[in-house]
Formats: sequence, structure tokens, C-alpha cells
Amino acid sequence: MAATGNDGVVNPDGGSRYSQALALGCRALMIKPLGETVPVTAATMPMVAGVINGLARLRPTPRGVEREQVRLNGFRMEIVRPAGARRSLRDGAVMYLHGGGFFLCGLDTHRPVVAALARRTGLPVVSVEYRQLPETDFAGAIGDCLTAYRWLLSHGADPARIVFAGDSAGGYLTFATALRARDAGLPVPAGLVGLCPALDLDCTEKRAHPNLRRDALIPLSALESVVKLGAQVNGRLDPELSPVNASLAGLPPALLIVAEDEVLRHDSEIMAQRLARAGVPATLEIWRGQVHAFMAIFPNMPESRAALAHVAQFVRARIGVESVARTA
Repeated sequence: MAATGNDGVVNPDGGSRYSQALALGCRALMIKPLGETVPVTAATMPMVAGVINGLARLRPTPRGVEREQVRLNGFRMEIVRPAGARRSLRDGAVMYLHGGGFFLCGLDTHRPVVAALARRTGLPVVSVEYRQLPETDFAGAIGDCLTAYRWLLSHGADPARIVFAGDSAGGYLTFATALRARDAGLPVPAGLVGLCPALDLDCTEKRAHPNLRRDALIPLSALESVVKLGAQVNGRLDPELSPVNASLAGLPPALLIVAEDEVLRHDSEIMAQRLARAGVPATLEIWRGQVHAFMAIFPNMPESRAALAHVAQFVRARIGVESVARTA
């Protein structure tokens, strides 16, 4: 499952017409310019989140899955299983942490990609709606994800049969939660999947990266504002809050999937190098012609389906389950 093609690109021939339309749409709708001109503040976050989350509720309910709601202290989760599946959490599970810039999105926005993973793996996928800015900071969000992991363990889930996965901000939480679990003396999960993850909160090197201008979706100024609100203390960012700077020894094998032209490509490349130096097996896939978090935005695009198939293959390999999933 290692990346192939030019410079490690999985699909050297580029994107399909669907992904090309998505990239053009991101630029035409001025999502990135809007994010660069409208300040991201504690006051504007709830308004933007309300609009995005409200639109997500208009999406059709994914087919072929069953859903179970779980409420924990201060946040909720949703367990999504393939319809009619008999496997319980004891048989294996994916804990999915959604993206959204640490201040928007949740169960509704990411239900399609979560359902796609449940169908492909044949396993329960536990989608965690952790608290976000401005209600809590990054540390609070990590704490919620660790609480969700403890809940899984307390309900009989074997850590050797659990994989953490997440996109964008959820990719950050995937690694940060695994590190927090390790440092708390908990068993680490069987694997980690970062989908276009944010892994380096210091944006200095990203500002000098060629992808700063190529990225069709992410305004780096907005990411910097979010980091300032959620991670800085007295104007200072602790380098250890970035997973790329942590001691990575003892983490389980990881799969990193990133778009070739997105500004967060830098984070995954650095993380893959540092995991390798720490003796942690890591696979980096670079996808040409895609926008940030493409597989979470439109899971049914050809590239998204292929990327999610790779995720499902990684999950099954890590927890030792046979391929019983549908390809939809």
C-alpha cells in the first residue's frame, strides 16, 4: 500500500472530472479568499459553525448502516455499524475524529465518510463529537477524545483491535490522543490513520512552502488564528503540542493520506520522516489533483473511494479481521 508514481504520488495521472470540479468549485465559491478576509475569532466561530452544521443536516441519511447515539460528559458520540452486522465493539472498531478547523463540523457533517468506513471495514465506527473552540481549547478536545477511548476500553474493546482515524483537525487529534493515551499508561491502539492531518501547529514553514499558493481550500491565516485561540498561552506556542515534535516511540503503525497541493502536505511529510526515525512503520500516500480532506468532503468521488479502500485495508490488516465489507 506504499505510495507509488512520481514523487510518491499514488495517482500520477491526476484527478477525475469530479475532483477537478470540486477544486474549481472551491476556488469559484471563494472559500479560501473568504477565510482570508473574514477574521476567525471566538465571536465568529459559532455563527460559521452553525451555518455549516445546519447545511449538513440537509444531506441524505447514508444507507446501509445503523446508528446508535451515546452521550458522555459534555459531548456525544455515534456508533455507526453496517446494517445487520453482528460484530460488537469487542470484535474491533474504528474511533473516528472529525475535522473542521477545531471549531466546526461534527456527527452530521462527517456521517457520510464514517458510514463509508463502516461499510468498507465491516466494523463499528465510533464517531466522536468532541468539544471545540471557543467552548474549549485543544487540550480539552484531546481530553474528550481520550475519554471516548477510555469508554471503548471500559466496554470491552480490545486496544489491539482499535484503530484511530481522523481528517484535518481530527488527524491532529488522532495522533495527539494516541500520545496522551501512551503517556497516561493506557495501551495504544493498533493503528493510526491521518487523512490530510494538521500535525505541526507552528505555521512558519508552511508560510514558506510552495503549496501556500496552490492550496484551493485552506487559508493559512485562519489556521494561525485558530492555533492562537486554542493552543497559545500568553502568546507562546508550546512546540510539544504539535505531534511532529513529540517523542513518537511506542506509537502503532500509521497511514497518512494527503493531497499533493495542499498546505498541510508539509505536516504529513515531516511526520512520516519522524515516525520512521522513531522506528514506527508509516505509509505516506500523496494524491494528485485533490483538495484538502477530499475523502471527507465527498466520500463517493472515485479518488475518495479508492483512498477509503486503502484505509479499510490498513484497518483490517492492523486488527486482523477478514474482508467482509462492501465496496460502496
